[in-house]
Amino acid sequence: MTLHHAFVIEAEAEEGIKVAGAWVEKELKMKAEMSNPDLVVLRYGLFSVDDARKVCEIAASAPFSGESKALIITASRAYHEAQNALLKLFEEPPPNTYIFLVLPSLGSLLPTLRSRVQVLNNVKESNDGFTKSIISESSKEFLKANKEKRSALIKKLASGDDEEERREHRDDAIAILNGVEMVAYEKFKKRGGEAAALLSDIAVLRTYLYDRSAPVKMILEHLSLVIPSHLL
Repeated sequence: MTLHHAFVIEAEAEEGIKVAGAWVEKELKMKAEMSNPDLVVLRYGLFSVDDARKVCEIAASAPFSGESKALIITASRAYHEAQNALLKLFEEPPPNTYIFLVLPSLGSLLPTLRSRVQVLNNVKESNDGFTKSIISESSKEFLKANKEKRSALIKKLASGDDEEERREHRDDAIAILNGVEMVAYEKFKKRGGEAAALLSDIAVLRTYLYDRSAPVKMILEHLSLVIPSHLL
């Protein structure tokens, strides 16, 4: 199984670092400690083009002591020009390099960058002792709903009396897409097949959903059609 190599985390800096560190320990079997030279944490306020160039330079260096390297970048906001400067790195990082971008909100993330990353949410330990991703209630509702209930949810999210309400509904639609993606990613690690194909579809749908002029109804209807019935 090939691990995804680039992630975004919607959280404040320290919380996001903990989420990334937990993934690093679980998936890469690396110690998420500041003394580990192969775990690099970079903290920024406003993330600029110069900062992006520095990140690319750091990412280009080989791991010091192990087989893998993790780079965690936190910022209060990332300028669009800086995000564009990260595109190639996030699409084709150096071998065995894993990148995490932590932002307090993903609302300003460019669709071109968003399509190259996996959303990584906080995790919790379940009753069986395994860690599971925490997905939004709207995602769970969408996944568990039958055809009629999904149609009603989609109709609601495609409506809105004003710009603010339509924005909130689009954010809800993005949350659903992110939740379905996380569930599919867990299935992909175990089986592949349908879940792998779904991840590919989600990457395409996301590029449209982040465009404010794109039809939310058509995007969610397509998502509903491609979700395997046994996904959740």
